[in-house]
Amino acid sequence: MNLEEYRTVFTVTCLILSLIASAPALSLFVPFPGGERFSELWVLGPNHMAEDYPFNIQVDATYSVFVGVGNHMGSSSYYLVYVKFRNQTQSLPNATASEPSSLAPLYEFRAFVVDGESWETPLTFRVLEASRNDDSMFVSRITINDVVFVVNTFASWDSEYKGFYYQLFFELWLYDMTSQSFQFHNRFVGIWLNMTV
Repeated sequence: MNLEEYRTVFTVTCLILSLIASAPALSLFVPFPGGERFSELWVLGPNHMAEDYPFNIQVDATYSVFVGVGNHMGSSSYYLVYVKFRNQTQSLPNATASEPSSLAPLYEFRAFVVDGESWETPLTFRVLEASRNDDSMFVSRITINDVVFVVNTFASWDSEYKGFYYQLFFELWLYDMTSQSFQFHNRFVGIWLNMTV
């Protein structure tokens, strides 16, 4: 090899080594292909842990949880979280068909979340009116973050688990730039509630 060929090999080698050395810093500004893109949705108990969730609830008592979203989509995302309330027989989202629950949302949160970051907010709820008639429970009104909602939802006595069960659940929706609307993002979580009077 002559001097010019050595110089070319040396320059190319230095360029390759400098790119390898700067890759961690470049990854902060340039998205590299690969990795799974997904979003997280969670509910934490009142102590900010995955425990001590409200369960046996009573009329006029206030309960709290934390709702959060994590973004691993490769870019900033605009999220919508619907809060819904149901009894044991009403519809949940269908994860297989990627369809949301047919129930109307009671409350919603919206948040822009940067890739690799998370968003979280407290949620308080309270049953304002409920009545029991033999083997059925009727919840008529609840509050979510101090906003009153008429729910008019019956629950039958569950003889196996000995209670009147309802569920407060959360659906994750993601803004789609193509359709310029929110689309169900096939993520949902919830907490079971045993209504006692």
